[in-house]
Amino acid sequence: MRLIVGTIIVFVCVFGSYAAMGGHLEVLWQPFEFVIILGAAIGAFVIGNPGPVLKAVPSMLGTLMKGPKYKRESYVELLGMQYSLYKFVKQKGMLAVEEHIENPHDSSIFNAFPTFAANHHAVEFVCDYMRMLTMGANNVHEIDALMDEELETHHQEQERIVAAMQSLADGTPALGIVAAVLGVIKTMGAITEPPEVLGHLIGGALVGTFFGVFVAYGFFGPMAQSLKGTFEAESKYYLSLKAGLLAHISGQPPVMAVEFARKALMSDVRPTFSEVEAATADLPT
Repeated sequence: MRLIVGTIIVFVCVFGSYAAMGGHLEVLWQPFEFVIILGAAIGAFVIGNPGPVLKAVPSMLGTLMKGPKYKRESYVELLGMQYSLYKFVKQKGMLAVEEHIENPHDSSIFNAFPTFAANHHAVEFVCDYMRMLTMGANNVHEIDALMDEELETHHQEQERIVAAMQSLADGTPALGIVAAVLGVIKTMGAITEPPEVLGHLIGGALVGTFFGVFVAYGFFGPMAQSLKGTFEAESKYYLSLKAGLLAHISGQPPVMAVEFARKALMSDVRPTFSEVEAATADLPT
């Protein structure tokens, strides 16, 4: 929604103001200038990025359209899942959780929280570290360092996508100059034409510079910033899991482990203590 609203504002302010000043919008229609700039930008994007980044383009566009996929309700559910899991371990013992972490798709604990259960990476994250606990790992500091390494790797994978979009924003102004220079070369080939013809050719050449700067700072740059903000917000989902798991490993009771996990969330989506207490009170024992 933000992408659509922002796009409308950019177009209305730029082209509306240009028309209001007496400019002729038809002069800005230079399709071959657009092909030069966008085509070269796409080609450079393909050259400069590895296969995984290129494959992530469709999901990247979906992320831009939808924004962060976790809402306040998702975090309430996440905290409820952690409470149920840690309470189960405390009541039944660590070995009893093996059937849930070895077959998470059939787990009654995970399936009670559909948003979490549908998140393959989050389920795998929890199962991996709970499995380590069943095998005897109990050093909080070592597990903390391992979690940091895993989350940093995940962050780097997302940062590659942000960097790819930002490089697109950085390159399109220069490609606009390339299109403008080619337009000037074309104009010089018609130097004997009357002034009104030369004026039209020069104006068309300058559209290349305008368009390169316009898409860079009006779209590609903000899109890179939006992706960065979305990925940072979504990373809190995993940081909450990390905080809860470490508190559980260190011996905190389930209610305190969940409170550690709650404190790791951003304030705009962080449920209150009362909300979490009400949500966990309704969970089956």
